[in-house]
Amino acid sequence: MYRKLLLVAIVGFFAILLWFAGPTEAQRQTSPSPQPVGTSGRSTGNFDQDIQRHAQQMIEEGRKTFRFETFGDEAFWGDQLKLHQAIAGAKFGGVGAGLSPAKALELGLKVDSEMVPAEVAAGIKAGKVDLNDPANTIALLKANAVVGVTAFAEANGNVRSMGIQCALCHSTVDDSFAPGIGRRLDGWPNRDLNVGAIVALAPNLKPFTDMLGVDEPTVKKVLTSWGPGKYDAELDKDGKAFGPDNRPAATVLPAAFGLAGVNLHTYSGWGSVTYWNAYVANTQMHGKGVFFDPRLKDKAQFPVSAKHGFDNIRNTPDLVTPKLAALHFYQLSIPAPKPPAGSFDQAAAGRGEAVFNGAAKCSTCHVPPLFTEPGWSMHEAKEIGIDDFQSARSPDKRYRTTPLRGLFTREKGGFYHDGRFKTFDAVVEHYEKALSLKLNDQQKQDLVQYLKSL
Repeated sequence: MYRKLLLVAIVGFFAILLWFAGPTEAQRQTSPSPQPVGTSGRSTGNFDQDIQRHAQQMIEEGRKTFRFETFGDEAFWGDQLKLHQAIAGAKFGGVGAGLSPAKALELGLKVDSEMVPAEVAAGIKAGKVDLNDPANTIALLKANAVVGVTAFAEANGNVRSMGIQCALCHSTVDDSFAPGIGRRLDGWPNRDLNVGAIVALAPNLKPFTDMLGVDEPTVKKVLTSWGPGKYDAELDKDGKAFGPDNRPAATVLPAAFGLAGVNLHTYSGWGSVTYWNAYVANTQMHGKGVFFDPRLKDKAQFPVSAKHGFDNIRNTPDLVTPKLAALHFYQLSIPAPKPPAGSFDQAAAGRGEAVFNGAAKCSTCHVPPLFTEPGWSMHEAKEIGIDDFQSARSPDKRYRTTPLRGLFTREKGGFYHDGRFKTFDAVVEHYEKALSLKLNDQQKQDLVQYLKSL
């Protein structure tokens, strides 16, 4: 009897173990797969497919937002500044001579060739479209062909207002149709765009004079000091228009590609990618949304912001916040572009990689493959051997380690936040002195080729 009870106990024990261990391999092969549970708690059938559909939807919505969403900012650029009137000219219900396509291209505005109406494209190729006629600028605007700018037309065809999008500063074109006209390159900084000169055309600059507490000639002096490919996103916070040696306080337009895995978005310590999207949409594009940052209440560091309440912006309805998630997702999906074939010496670049990771100490901060530091990638100005003017304008008062992929797209206008180093060689020479690297000429040349290859 004792042996029978012991045998039953042992069998029961192993049965319990097998029950906890789950089905056998044979059972798994013949049993139906468990159904994933969706966020509602109900089975969706295939959650992997839900993820894929969601990702594709986010990319499509984000692309649309990046390229065409004004966030309601036409209330500022059109209704207040009347910038559309300067573009249209007196002949089409505006003021002055108007902005011709030739002048628009000269100011760095780009045209999406895939949005140009077929008859207009044919006319341009045949030389039958007058690029000095503002009427053709209006036609391109109405077709949404001017990258980053949208016109709002009246029933009679005249432009009644205009707004801008993210793509204005952070997209360019491949010039495949003509210089300044081609397929879009989202995320590439438009280093030809003269934002200040364009804004200075506005018939009504009173919103800027009131905000900054200066007269119109001063506002125009500041705006026209920026030059192509530069913009000052802190002017409306601290009122500082010029830095050391009377240099304009504007910074070069940054890339909006290659941001996946990257924490901070700007040259200095403001915040994450999506923080900066909210900052720009509300305080720079002047969209109608919600933005909160109590750091901007600091009267000593941010006197303009503190005076005008830019630390806590509230609009109803909120036209910005619902767009931020998809916009963020789309930006993270944009890869850094690869440099053109033949633009660097491959053999030298291979040797330069060893210099980058070794004697030059570049990879200490520019950690591959992100080429920025995982984590809090911020440094005091003295660590990188430059002045702290721009970093001191930010809440963190430090500079970010900028990701390096796609550097060739940023060569025009120079490197660093203000473009102070005009060439790759100048950057290498700066660190040679600042960090006492003691690189020989061959190492420097190889390092430059590697930077060009990223």
